[in-house]
Amino acid sequence: MLFDSSIRKELARSFGATLVVLVTVVMTMMLIRTLGQASRGNVSPSDVTLVMGFTVLGQLPAILGLSLFIAVVGMLSRMYRDSEMVIWFASGRGLASLLRPLLRFAWPVVALVAVLSLLVWPWANAQIQELRTRYERRSDIDRIAPGEFQESSNGSRVFFIDKDSSDAQAGNNVFIAATDDRRESVTSARSVRIETRDSERVVVLSNGQRLEVERDKPGVMVSEFSEYTTRIGSTPPGSAEAIALKTRTTYDLLMQPLPASRAELGWRLGLALAASNFVLLGLAVTSRNPRTARSASMVVALFAFIVYYNLMALGQSWIGAGRLGLANFMLLLHGGMLLLALALLALRHNQWSLLRLRPSRGPGARA
Repeated sequence: MLFDSSIRKELARSFGATLVVLVTVVMTMMLIRTLGQASRGNVSPSDVTLVMGFTVLGQLPAILGLSLFIAVVGMLSRMYRDSEMVIWFASGRGLASLLRPLLRFAWPVVALVAVLSLLVWPWANAQIQELRTRYERRSDIDRIAPGEFQESSNGSRVFFIDKDSSDAQAGNNVFIAATDDRRESVTSARSVRIETRDSERVVVLSNGQRLEVERDKPGVMVSEFSEYTTRIGSTPPGSAEAIALKTRTTYDLLMQPLPASRAELGWRLGLALAASNFVLLGLAVTSRNPRTARSASMVVALFAFIVYYNLMALGQSWIGAGRLGLANFMLLLHGGMLLLALALLALRHNQWSLLRLRPSRGPGARA
């Protein structure tokens, strides 16, 4: 019991340190990515911290699985390096006897991964989608910073506005350059406002001038107006109508027997199954050879993690395309990985050899 508790304490320290490092790295990467999205106008600059937090929260299942794998491999590598495994084997205990303390430490982490992947993952994606939809729902007038040229949401217009009005749907001293397949136009007006008429968004310009050039015709048409109305698009749909597949709850995915829903469900279930398989794989593949580098086991662990998750992504695409069923994929990948880990563990625990050694020859035997 004392040895088991010491193993769990060392695992906890290694797991905590690894988790902090990985979360810091992921947060830095997500911060750079979110700032890039904000600079392109996909995310509100005021929501950068929220989007980054929700993104990291959605990535926690994979981070926890990798942290658990690295903690198991790192702890076992240290035991081999400090000859603690030699003492463990000399006392009559096999490699499989380490499975109990490892599982006692790992099951809360696996349960947390299951909760995060099945419940928190879609919720975090829904929050990110809601923030982006809310940012996209604002009018083109609200997108523009006073005194700056900026494109509209669909990229077909360039605006310049002196936005000194307190109304978010209105502005003054407007310049609009518009381009489509047939014509180019430049419109200027003293004031502008956004209105919604019969589910259509329109912009109303007052006291202005419009210059229009047809692409296939020579000449420029100039017109002045006291009020000019143009359609800029339909009212954006609510977030419930434009919701992405990753934001759907696990219950909704179960109720929809579609290949895309099954693919997303297989990914979420696979995160929890992969975390449990990593414990067995870490125990089965970790070994210490004095002739190899100290980080050899860690390199093997990282390579196994990358291959495992790439196979999960490949299987998800196959399920979504209808080339493979969900049950078959779960049995092939996760069930096959479980059987492989158990087979390797049995080989090392019983010290079985796949190669039969030839018997030694006597001194008078012929070569």
